[in-house]
Amino acid sequence: MTGIKKNIFKFAALQSEAGQKFLNKSGMDQNDFDSVVLVDENKFYSKSSAALKIVKEFPFLWKALYIFIIIPAPLRNFFYDLVAKNRYSWFGKKDSCRMPSPELKNKFL
Repeated sequence: MTGIKKNIFKFAALQSEAGQKFLNKSGMDQNDFDSVVLVDENKFYSKSSAALKIVKEFPFLWKALYIFIIIPAPLRNFFYDLVAKNRYSWFGKKDSCRMPSPELKNKFL
């Protein structure tokens, strides 16, 4: 069962009112929308640290990726930024977003 199925995570766009509140509270740049941010209690994680904390809640093989937390954050974030910058050319981009189901809507702040 994934972290998403266990309802561990809630989501907010960084541009949204809720997202801006979290960015302000964390001291992060409120105009930087190029990353994922994880709020865990009163701790804030971004980029590779957030991604690794999230993947830790996924099933067995995904969870194994958490081992990369031992790599210093600046080096991890270099690769995170590289993937983020090239994700559309590598994986494609959709012209529209799918509409979330009522169950999925409840996961957004």
